Amino acid sequence: MNINLSLLGEMISFGLFIFLMMKAGWPKLMAAIDERQKHIADGIAAGDRGRQELAQAHGQAGDILKDARGKAADAVNTASQQASQILEGARKESQAERQRQVEAAKAEIQQELNRAKDALRAEVAKVALAAAERIIEREIDAKAHKALLDELAGQIH
Repeated sequence: MNINLSLLGEMISFGLFIFLMMKAGWPKLMAAIDERQKHIADGIAAGDRGRQELAQAHGQAGDILKDARGKAADAVNTASQQASQILEGARKESQAERQRQVEAAKAEIQQELNRAKDALRAEVAKVALAAAERIIEREIDAKAHKALLDELAGQIH
């Protein structure tokens, strides 16, 4: 076996292998690498878009949260004002009710006072009648002298 011939054969085989790889394998390999690079670039771009969308979403969430806090503060203020109005209305209503009850009590007291005065006048009239009977020692007709007795009772306060 001649080493030169074997070396020449290996060189031809290697050259043929390189030629075939350059014609058939290399474009496919480069296409696969390009496709993979494009896929990675798309992924990176999608990641960047995702980060931008996330930043926008954070900004929008902040705006929404700020708006919601403002609305909540408005709702609390409105509720506070309504509570104050309800309390004021209840206070006025209770004052009116208290005044009404005081007036009713005063009227009732006045009626009781008038009844007591009438009862006292009647009692005084009876006592005066009894005293008069004793003084003049004769019977006085209560019905006949009622006007006189009422006048005497009216003078007693």
